[in-house]
Amino acid sequence: MPIISSRYWNMVHGNSPEEVVKDEEGMQIMRILGKNMAYYLKCIEAGKEKGIEKPQQEEIKFTNFIR
Repeated sequence: MPIISSRYWNMVHGNSPEEVVKDEEGMQIMRILGKNMAYYLKCIEAGKEKGIEKPQQEEIKFTNFIR
């Protein structure tokens, strides 16, 4: 499972929307995260156009380790 990342923890800080906007580092991290997510979605779409399919899910197998 891909994990889309940014530069640091994906969060902003503030008690109100006005305070959140003042968190310049957090806002930058969110912008970078958004750009990375958009890039990933474009990659998925390009793969579909080239005929690359998602992996098929295997049937789940459960193991009981208590013998």
